[in-house]
Amino acid sequence: MTGPTTPERGIGVTTAEHAAERRRIERRGNNRLADLSIPEFRRILVTSTLFALVVVMFVWMVRGVLIAGILGIVIAAYLRPLYQRLLRAVRSPSTAALLTLTVVLVPLVAALVYSYIEIVRVAQYLAEHEGQVSARIDEAARRIVFLDQVSSSQAIERWVLTVSAYGAAIPGALRRGLGRVSVATTIFLFTAFYIFTDAERVTAYVRGKIPPRYTELARALETNVRGVLYGAIYATLVTQALKSAVIFLLNELFGVPLAGVLAVLSFIVGFFPIVGSWTVYVPVAAWLFVFRDSPVQAAMMIVIGTLLNTIFISMYLRPKLAAERSRVLNFYWMFVGLVTGVYTFGLAGILLGPILIGLLKAVIDTVTATSSWRTLSREDDALDVTAERQAALR
Repeated sequence: MTGPTTPERGIGVTTAEHAAERRRIERRGNNRLADLSIPEFRRILVTSTLFALVVVMFVWMVRGVLIAGILGIVIAAYLRPLYQRLLRAVRSPSTAALLTLTVVLVPLVAALVYSYIEIVRVAQYLAEHEGQVSARIDEAARRIVFLDQVSSSQAIERWVLTVSAYGAAIPGALRRGLGRVSVATTIFLFTAFYIFTDAERVTAYVRGKIPPRYTELARALETNVRGVLYGAIYATLVTQALKSAVIFLLNELFGVPLAGVLAVLSFIVGFFPIVGSWTVYVPVAAWLFVFRDSPVQAAMMIVIGTLLNTIFISMYLRPKLAAERSRVLNFYWMFVGLVTGVYTFGLAGILLGPILIGLLKAVIDTVTATSSWRTLSREDDALDVTAERQAALR
């Protein structure tokens, strides 16, 4: 079936070819910068300057809660299957979003509150028994061969006083940071709620702003970003749970107090690859050596923690799971994205590192794919890829 005819193409021109011809004429009519009039150039300059200024001011305004907003978007996207299941049950988007957030956040908040109470209790105990703790550490240090003749009592006392001061400052630091945490938490919750309830409209709005000629590139970027996000989040949560379980089981096996608190602490600090859960199992090993007089258990804690948590889970299992889940990056590039992303961007680098590499891969794949991305010059009389596919379907 043929579409409307045009004088340029003659009778029998399809609608797709007509659209392609119109786009070629528009490209030929695009003026060069030197051909612009002064009012047009002034309008472009003012508009671009104003746009850049507004973007910079907006980023500066939300800089303190930017990570919270990003995490809200990511968590909402990742928990969307749970939200959809609840939505089918309650038939209300707002109720389903609130239930999804409640199911996820209530256990997390309960664990954090419990951990805070126990840590404050330990800090108070340390402040009340500084002398006894210093004496036990000094006694244990003298049992080490190369430290048996070294007088380290004063250094140990200063170290214990410093740790005690840090512990006593925890409530005050929490109160000082309560305002910032409250704002970030509010942005996180409202962002996640908004994405849950309005994801379709947000997606349609973003796609509507993309010119048709960039459809292939936009599709590749969307696919890669979604893949690496799901992969990174899935691998991080699974491996953090595994490392926390290992810490908890070792603490229970060796009779270490606060096993649950240490497991929660391991889950939090373990988000940082390489330098993660060792900050938990190494001090626990030191406690076993000093206060339990058990060098065998201390050595087992360090060996198991190093080989299992740090080397196997953080260095191998996390990037492997992330790569397999994403189906975008292989093991090596996911490993590079996870490790270098954290050291470049901090905690947010867990997501930003793989995303940047995924975006780079999408751009390279799209630009180098001759069947889906071509540079169209003014003299190019060939049809667009989209027009070619539409014509073939007709």
